[in-house]
Amino acid sequence: MLYDIQTMKPVSKLPHERDFQRWCAHMSASDFQAAVSRIDQMISGDEIHTAGWMPGNDWSGTPFAPIAAACGGNPYQSGQFFGLLVFYTVMQREVAWGFGKYTKNGVPIHSMTYFRLKNM
Repeated sequence: MLYDIQTMKPVSKLPHERDFQRWCAHMSASDFQAAVSRIDQMISGDEIHTAGWMPGNDWSGTPFAPIAAACGGNPYQSGQFFGLLVFYTVMQREVAWGFGKYTKNGVPIHSMTYFRLKNM
């Protein structure tokens, strides 16, 4: 479950749904599930994750390689799609999570940061 920490209301709608569906249409169901499963594994290990820092730079040989292919090799769109996959994955979880845009050392982080919410 994903909560908007500004309102503390659950989020049930994926942003940029049209783009997400378009990119998903270029992935097989098994590739989609493999990417979501890997993201879920990554999230399970810690309490805070920043989407753009999760996948690393080289996706070859990983469950994330089909993301780039689904986006025609466009690195910007691939990053957006990965971010939406993280959002989607966190929304599906039973544990409560929040999200937001933050800075590090005064510099804006361009991707979403997710964190477990306690006492929900």
